[in-house]
Amino acid sequence: MKITKTLNGRKLTLALEGRMDTSTAPELEAVLKNHLDDVEELIIDMAKLEYLSSAGLRVLLGAQKTMNKQGHMTVTNVNDTIMEIFEVTGFSEILTIA
Repeated sequence: MKITKTLNGRKLTLALEGRMDTSTAPELEAVLKNHLDDVEELIIDMAKLEYLSSAGLRVLLGAQKTMNKQGHMTVTNVNDTIMEIFEVTGFSEILTIA
């Protein structure tokens, strides 16, 4: 998985590309751990994300919990396959999806 970071003031955008599964989800978790300190708005752009596993969902849930305390998180450009995963798991009720 490729992660492209764009920091603009207190807004961090993470563009994800490829597959987020048990082997790649820890990469996103590490980026979030190291870059969320002063972030008030987190955008996770999934335009080029092809696959999302339960490990990826866990990382997204952790990011959402962190951002609930310090700002706002939005997930953007979700394809139909990943949106179906969000709906089946109930994540569509937890995440802000634009």
